[in-house]
Amino acid sequence: MVVIGNGMAGMRTVEELLKLDDQAYDITVFGAEPHGNYNRIMLSPVLAGEKTVDDIMLNTPQWYADHGITLYAGDPVVAIDRRARRVRAASGREVGYDRLLLATGSKPFVIPVPGADLPGVIAFRDIGDVDAMLAAARNHRNAVVIGGGLLGLEAANGLMRQGMNVTVVHVMDSLMERQLDKPAAILLQQALEARGIGFMLNANTEAILGSDRVTGLRFKDGREMAADLVVMAVGIRPNVDLARSAGLHCERAIVVDDTLQSLSDPRIYAVGECVQHRKTVYGLVAPLWEQARVCASHLAGVGHNRYSGSVTSTQLKVTGIHLFSAGDFIGGADTEELVFRDPRRGAYKRLVLRDQRIVGVVLYGDVQDGPWYFELMQNQTNIESLRDRLLFGRAFCTPPAGPTGGP
Repeated sequence: MVVIGNGMAGMRTVEELLKLDDQAYDITVFGAEPHGNYNRIMLSPVLAGEKTVDDIMLNTPQWYADHGITLYAGDPVVAIDRRARRVRAASGREVGYDRLLLATGSKPFVIPVPGADLPGVIAFRDIGDVDAMLAAARNHRNAVVIGGGLLGLEAANGLMRQGMNVTVVHVMDSLMERQLDKPAAILLQQALEARGIGFMLNANTEAILGSDRVTGLRFKDGREMAADLVVMAVGIRPNVDLARSAGLHCERAIVVDDTLQSLSDPRIYAVGECVQHRKTVYGLVAPLWEQARVCASHLAGVGHNRYSGSVTSTQLKVTGIHLFSAGDFIGGADTEELVFRDPRRGAYKRLVLRDQRIVGVVLYGDVQDGPWYFELMQNQTNIESLRDRLLFGRAFCTPPAGPTGGP
């Protein structure tokens, strides 16, 4: 078996496969980065100085050796010959396969504006990007993060912790609009402003300025802003160039069935952010783990599992700020909302209900009941009997243990 992609989804699939049958395949892994497998979602604490790169490593080169896995790190696959069942890497190395697992992940989206290729304009996607931001923080002062979503806010917090003056530029009128309603977004913005992060909302970048290096930004309304570091955090796109060039069926991403098998070739499977399953592409970790378990079972020949899709939740990893979001948190004409606000304590809860069932959750400040609300939502639990206490959390909705024995 050949695995293209040494990231979290691909290697979790390999780990699950080894648990089921560690003798099923001779495994070769190709990775674009010159490292072992690391926890990409922990890059933000590395940028903030809270963790080191060693802290976030999941599988060291020694782990691959101990499990008899051949790892070619820093040597990405550039071509797949499906007829000959071989892959070719950038180095020219060729390896044959009986089964091929694509875990090519995603690529950061770069706004196509003049100056986007200037030195000092970087994405926030891998260890190399973090190293570049840390180097910039040592030598420069003014950073602009384009993108007010989850990743952009984490980048802004990390750069601020490194001593930079940081402004977040966002095209929408509120932060994290895909995860938060406006009241929660306002609380989040106020908390980050209190830390010293600036914001420019409703701002549409027209050009990045500079000649030898970035010096600023110009917006479509004519405003300009100085910057000697610009971080693009405006989203990701499934990395499917290799799959497309091999003739695999792709729409937004590589289309797979409920076994994570590609529709075009029964020998090829795919997992992670490069996958489209039932019209949906996932960018969070929990669905990737579910995909990995199902895919591994089929690769091991013990497949009875099916992947039917995932309901996802979001948590922000900015130190000292807690929020939780899941499902349809906006609602519509057929929904109703239960809302709790305590501005002095910085607490906000919104539960969106349809037919006495939770369909969406937004929590800010007090998030300890987030997993419980998420469980109620996933299980489609009827909450009618809990409705008057639901906003106060699980402790108020679980009956206390009574005395044992008879009267």
